[in-house]
Amino acid sequence: MNMSGQAQIAPAMVASDLTMSDLRDALAAGWNDFRAYPLFGLFFGAIYVAAGMFLYFALFERGEIAWLVPAAAGFPLLAPFVAVGLYEVSRRREAGMPMSWRAVLGALRGRGDEQILSMGVILFVAFAFWLMVAHGIFAVFMAESGIGSESLALFRTTAGIMMLLVGTVVGGLMALAFYAITVVSLPMLVDRQVDFITAIIVSLATVRSNKFILLVWAFIIAIALFVAMLPLFLGLLIVLPVLGHATWHLYRRAVGLPGA
Repeated sequence: MNMSGQAQIAPAMVASDLTMSDLRDALAAGWNDFRAYPLFGLFFGAIYVAAGMFLYFALFERGEIAWLVPAAAGFPLLAPFVAVGLYEVSRRREAGMPMSWRAVLGALRGRGDEQILSMGVILFVAFAFWLMVAHGIFAVFMAESGIGSESLALFRTTAGIMMLLVGTVVGGLMALAFYAITVVSLPMLVDRQVDFITAIIVSLATVRSNKFILLVWAFIIAIALFVAMLPLFLGLLIVLPVLGHATWHLYRRAVGLPGA
């Protein structure tokens, strides 16, 4: 650690002095990016909304509406990958670069080295793993309640409430772990030519050096996404892009080049 409040984690300098003011500044900058280029934000938000609605109506049609709870709870695991295009919008706006759909959508491919796609695979595997874990938790408590997955009445029983508590704790720990490895790594992969292992190491170091502030940021993200999903996921049209742009600005505040 040096006197400027940074730790060197090659190939980056990680700040250890993030404050609540940085979170406010990041949110303000994220809102400004969204207002400057709303079509990009609405596009990526719409992907999330469409996926949520498809999931809702598919489960409703199959009479398994209770499964919407664990599925929706696992959705935030995928949000960082969806936000990659938003990071590119913020990067280009910050650098004064021309904006185009080809460039923004191309960010999902990374820098031609498949590092971002590798992170995407990790996140989708995490989502699938969460659904498996949720299925196990659900099966245990559903058998005890005697109520099928076609009814939300399950969540008004003692077994259902216990299932929500256990699922919330397990899901929260999983979400926190994946938040720690993605909050900095994905914007870093958009910003720099590094491998995803290095980016994960820098992300973990950033969280370790700013535990309280980045836990607050995780809480803000979780609450904002939860509230945004309530009206048939429609709130994500605004909330997701603003949070995505804001995460980029928080990354830029937290991580600098060595010697910077």
